[in-house]
Amino acid sequence: MSRHVERTAAIKAPAGRINPLISDFHSWTSWSPYEKRDPALKRTYSGSESGKGAVYQWEGNNEVGSGRMEITDTSAPSKVVIKLDFIKPFEGHNVAQFTMQPSGDATTVTWAMDGPTPYLGKVIGVFINMDRMIGTDFEAGLANLKTLTEK
Repeated sequence: MSRHVERTAAIKAPAGRINPLISDFHSWTSWSPYEKRDPALKRTYSGSESGKGAVYQWEGNNEVGSGRMEITDTSAPSKVVIKLDFIKPFEGHNVAQFTMQPSGDATTVTWAMDGPTPYLGKVIGVFINMDRMIGTDFEAGLANLKTLTEK
């Protein structure tokens, strides 16, 4: 069984202004909702500076846990694909994808994540609506991107 979470926002900015904030992990501190949850978050950057091959590892409190992201595919300015591995508090392996499609005077930005649902995830899913929980974070991140790029 797999899990799919997806949220979309219309941002009145060109994809060329939005994409660099996603394809450069150093920029995530300015918009990702996960970055604010642990003021003492430890970040490590390696690989490429941005785009394909860029790697971001984090280690934080119980709310953010620890893990690793690597950009595995990009098609600037319309797509960024990220291999997302969670280590703590639960192990999980997912693929996140951002797509940017021109739409009139705006860009439709979609943030999606796909991954398997292991047994523990199924048990937790009985008590927690994962789509709502993760989707709310995605909505916050897209709203932050909108604020940053529509200036």
